[in-house]
Amino acid sequence: MSKQTGFAKKSFGILWDTDLTTVPKWKAMGIRLARFLFVVGRDLFVGRITLHAMSLVYTTLLSIVPLLAIGFSVLKGLGAHNEIEPMLAQFLSPLGQQGAEITKQVIGFVDNMQVGVLGFLGVGLLIYTVVSLIQKIENAFNDTWHVTEPRTLARQFSDYLSVILVGPVLVFTAVGIKASLMSHSIVTELTAVEPLGQIVELAGRVMPVLLVVIAFTFILIFVPNTKVRFKPAFVGGLVSGVIWVAAGWLFASFVVSSVRYTAIYSAFATVIFAMIWLYVSWLILLVGGCIAFYMQHPEYILPKTGQINLSNRVMERLALQITTQIAKTFYDGRTPWQLESLVRRLRVPREAVERVLLCLEEKGLLTRTADDPPSYVPGYPPDETEVKSILDAVRSTGELGQFALEKVPTAPAVKRLMADADNALEVALRGRTLKDLALGENDASSSPPTQLTATPVARRAAGGDR
Repeated sequence: MSKQTGFAKKSFGILWDTDLTTVPKWKAMGIRLARFLFVVGRDLFVGRITLHAMSLVYTTLLSIVPLLAIGFSVLKGLGAHNEIEPMLAQFLSPLGQQGAEITKQVIGFVDNMQVGVLGFLGVGLLIYTVVSLIQKIENAFNDTWHVTEPRTLARQFSDYLSVILVGPVLVFTAVGIKASLMSHSIVTELTAVEPLGQIVELAGRVMPVLLVVIAFTFILIFVPNTKVRFKPAFVGGLVSGVIWVAAGWLFASFVVSSVRYTAIYSAFATVIFAMIWLYVSWLILLVGGCIAFYMQHPEYILPKTGQINLSNRVMERLALQITTQIAKTFYDGRTPWQLESLVRRLRVPREAVERVLLCLEEKGLLTRTADDPPSYVPGYPPDETEVKSILDAVRSTGELGQFALEKVPTAPAVKRLMADADNALEVALRGRTLKDLALGENDASSSPPTQLTATPVARRAAGGDR
C-alpha cells in the first residue's frame, strides 16, 4: 500500500469514524463542514446531477422559444413585453457578443410567432413543450431530494400554470422595482454625495446578484415535490447565486479569449458556447438544491451513497414505531401524521419511512387521505389491529410471483421449524393490539417475562457454555 493511499484511508476514517460528542466544538464543526462538502462533491462528481444538467440543456433549447412566447404574451397584456429582451440579454451576457446575437435571434423568433395561426393543435404542442421543461426540472430536483412521487395531475395543472403565467409578472415586477429605485430623484441626488455615491454604485452592482439569489431560492422552494424550509433553500440559493455570478465573469473571460475555438467551429461556436453556459447554469442550480437538501436532512450525510438497505429487524421496528405514532395521534384527536413529519420525528432517511409506509398501506393497516400532501390514519380500529399483523405485513413484503413463499423449495424440517417459530411468535403476542402500544398498556414493566429454555447454540451465542 502506497503512502498516499494509506493517508487517504486514514483521513477518511478520521472524517467518518470520529465521535463528534467526544471532541471540542470547533473541531466538531470542522468535521461536520468537511462531511457536508464531501457529500455535495460526491453527488456532483459521482451522482446523477451532471446527467440531469445535460438533459435539461436539451429540453431548454427545445422549449426556450415557446416559454418566451408565452411570457411575451402575458407581459404584452401588461404593456411590459419589452422587458423580455434585456432579461434574456443579461442571462446570456457571459457569452459576450455571441450572447447578443442569440438574444436578437430568439427575440426575432418570438416576435414572429403568431399564436392565432398555430391552431388548437399548435397551441397545445406549445404548452406541452413548456410543461415538459418544468416536469424535467421537477424530476431533477425530486431525484436530489429523494422524492419518488411527482406532483398529482391537479397540482401540476395549478402549479405549472402559476409558473407560466405569474412567473413573468413577478420577474417584471422585480426588474421594475430595481429600475425605479435606481432612477429615483433621491437616489440620483445621493450619488452626487460621497461616500454615498460609492455605496449607491455598490448597491447597483449587488442588486442583480440579489435578484438571482431570490430567483434561485424561489426555485429551490417551489420546484421539489416536498416541503422545503426557507433557511436551507436560502442558503442553497445564496451559494448557487454567488457561484453563478462568479461563473458568469469567468465564462465571459473565456469567451473573449477563445478566438481559436471560433476559428475552428466557425458559426457553430455560438451554439456550442450557449450549450456550455446552459449546462453550467443548470449544474450550479442543481448543486444549490443539493446543498439545501443536506442542510434540511443531515441524516443523509453518510460516507456511502446508493439505495438504503434495511434489515428485517429495522423494518419491523420502524413499522411498529410508525403505527404507534399514528395510533397515538388518532386517540389524541390531533392532526394526522404526514410523510415529512414522520421523517422528522423518527430522524431516519425518507426512503426508509416511505418503504415501510408502502408495506403497511398494501396490507390495509394504514390508509392515505386525499389531502395534498396526504396524511396517514389507521386502516382498521387500533383495538382490532394485532401487533403480529403489523410484523407480518413487513415480513411478507415482496412475496409475489416467483418469490411467493409457497414457491420456494423448502425441506420438511425447515418448514416445520418456520411454522414453530411463527406459532411461538403468535403465542407471545396474543392479545397485544396497536391500542396497547399507543396507550402504553401491557408494556414490559407490567407483564412478566416469558420463561424460555435456551438451546446449547443459543447459550453459546449469549456467552453461556464456555
